[in-house]
Amino acid sequence: MSPTDTALLVIDAQESFRQRPDDWAATANPQVFDNIALLVAHARAAGDAVAWVTHAEPGTGEVFDPDSGFVRVVAELGPRADEIQVTKTTVNAFTSTDLQRQLAARGIGRLVVCGIRTEQCCETTARIAGDLGFVVEFVTDATTTSPIPAGPGYAAVSGDDLMRRTESVLGAREFATITTTARRVRAAAAV
Repeated sequence: MSPTDTALLVIDAQESFRQRPDDWAATANPQVFDNIALLVAHARAAGDAVAWVTHAEPGTGEVFDPDSGFVRVVAELGPRADEIQVTKTTVNAFTSTDLQRQLAARGIGRLVVCGIRTEQCCETTARIAGDLGFVVEFVTDATTTSPIPAGPGYAAVSGDDLMRRTESVLGAREFATITTTARRVRAAAAV
């Protein structure tokens, strides 16, 4: 299959999150890894690039510290050695990595975004990608997040509400086209 101008960005689908059992048990979309796996298989079959992004917080001694051994893509997704792999230390996938350069070197102009946390790293990456000139598709059902408990000056928000809010903001403000795993896989199969 010949390469296309599209890349699937798999953001923070890493073991670190499962090492927070209470938080992971409250995830809004328990099927996230199944949906990501479908997108990865389809991207590979279509000749699209696949970019794996992990998040690290060096020196913290926590589950996002590379020394913990958990800053790795979950085993069931199986990144390949010839696929883009970057580790970020910022919320978005561009500021602290050379991802933009690697995508440009491959002639990538369209990004399909999935991963963990819908409203945090995935949404922020989608916004930055739009500002950088990429055409962005956001596959919400291939993302997940956990609820935000109330805190000083802010209200509690459920994971489902965070996911719906992200769709609304990205779609209505034209940062991204919102889609589903099934639609993305069907659309790519029709090409």
